[in-house]
Amino acid sequence: MLQGSDILGHQRPLIIRLPFTACVLGAVCLPLFGLATCVLISYVFHFEDSTGTHCQVPNYLPSISASISLSPECYIWRFCIGLHSAPRLLVAFTYFKFYHGRFASRFPESCVCCLNLAFSFFENLGLFLLTYVSSSETYFVHKEGFVLFIVSSVIYMSITCWLWRIIRKYSLNPEEAKSYHRKVRLLTLNICFCAFAAYFYWKHNMYCESGSYTFFALFEYLVVLSNMAFHLTALWDFKSCEVMVISLSEDKDY
Repeated sequence: MLQGSDILGHQRPLIIRLPFTACVLGAVCLPLFGLATCVLISYVFHFEDSTGTHCQVPNYLPSISASISLSPECYIWRFCIGLHSAPRLLVAFTYFKFYHGRFASRFPESCVCCLNLAFSFFENLGLFLLTYVSSSETYFVHKEGFVLFIVSSVIYMSITCWLWRIIRKYSLNPEEAKSYHRKVRLLTLNICFCAFAAYFYWKHNMYCESGSYTFFALFEYLVVLSNMAFHLTALWDFKSCEVMVISLSEDKDY
């Protein structure tokens, strides 16, 4: 067995060693795979059920909520979200430790770091609600979960960009400046996509125009994809880091 880190002056056996980028990819690629699979299956095999609307106007794309409420799509989505939760939480705590190390003695930045972690949890809570309570089961809970996810994700990304603006201001590392600019661009895109999605959702419910719900579904995809891309920037932020699982038992001969 490999020897791990030196803890309290003793070498501990290393059980697992992975690049941190593997956790980031797991946190992003699992929901991406689940979303793409659910939408594709809904479009090919459940087109009428996934594109039908209350006013019976033509619609050409299934919304995410419709896609993940059908069977077997709902089970695929729930499986992917369940698997992605552990690496997602690990990434959130890693960012918190990173920010805490940078702003431990500074106010209000140290308090904002805690808010950043809290809204990361709220974003995940909203994702869990909209995932495990489908729109066909309890629409109100699913809708509130979706709203919690969107609002929390925008606030989380905004706080993240604010923290990285300060990091860039006092850092000579060009990679950190690049990370800040990537995050700002993706936040801007996400807000624009949210605005367009809300507009076409309102337009569909107000006027029941043909194609309005299709544009809503399209921008809904883009909202989620830009959110995933924002979280993917952790690949550059922690590209040299590793995840190590070590044994805390007494040293033994193996």
